[in-house]
Amino acid sequence: MKAIEQRLPQDFDKSFVVFRETGKYFPCPWHFHPEFELVLILKSTGRRMVGDHIGYFDEDDLVFMGSGIPHVWINDTQFMNGEAGYPADAIVIHFMDSFLGDKFLSIPEMENFKNILRTSSRGLAYHGATRTKINNLMKSMLTMSGLKRLSALFEIFDILATSAEYEVLASPGYTQVELKASDRFGKVTEYIMRNFDKEITLPEVASIANMAVTTFCNFFKDHFRVTFVEYLNTVRIGYACKLLADDDHNIVEIAYESGFKNLANFNRQFKRFKSMTPTEYRKTIGA
Repeated sequence: MKAIEQRLPQDFDKSFVVFRETGKYFPCPWHFHPEFELVLILKSTGRRMVGDHIGYFDEDDLVFMGSGIPHVWINDTQFMNGEAGYPADAIVIHFMDSFLGDKFLSIPEMENFKNILRTSSRGLAYHGATRTKINNLMKSMLTMSGLKRLSALFEIFDILATSAEYEVLASPGYTQVELKASDRFGKVTEYIMRNFDKEITLPEVASIANMAVTTFCNFFKDHFRVTFVEYLNTVRIGYACKLLADDDHNIVEIAYESGFKNLANFNRQFKRFKSMTPTEYRKTIGA
């Protein structure tokens, strides 16, 4: 199931898009676009797929996605068959990172927001008080115009930039985020992203960080909350999920191209991280 690029028409007198998606079910296919996107589910249930993440949505579900990440919301069967008794309903906001000019994100006040924009490249599902605040603002924006509407969006930006109430959805290996290697943390993650399809040893990556192996293991666990090997496998499985969406690759090829030396270990690690086999994952996404 290859993702298709979709673009929303934008009114000439508006700098960003706010619209309501309602109908028997959400009709949009597996797709991506250059705009950043906030999706708020008002009514309906089903599965949402963001990169290699497969989760479930219900009323008030809120997800923020960066530019270019493939995604789709698939309603449950009763909506697809017209038997739900009420329509699927959502509010969506689209904006470009340059919608207020190329220098907008360069001002000091936007530094925290720039960080969350980078993180959103993997998709973020918000919860708690953050979700409640943003949901209320998005509902209010439907009847706003002009500066009030823009002000509400800025308020949402501020909440996104200062909240820790979110779950990161897609694996880093799926999104292949381009990372700056300006510090020790960045050098390590960049090295993993560029070399995950090859064998990477602990002494090798510890030397990138200019640390002893034991010190590096503790450093890595403190920053990522998982071991280096667990993180490396997460990256590899994420990349494998990207390849599984393409019919041109068989599962044996995918295992080796993702950095696994044998099929048995690939299948074992895939099931551990995705709770299903590679074949089941491919069927789930319809590839």
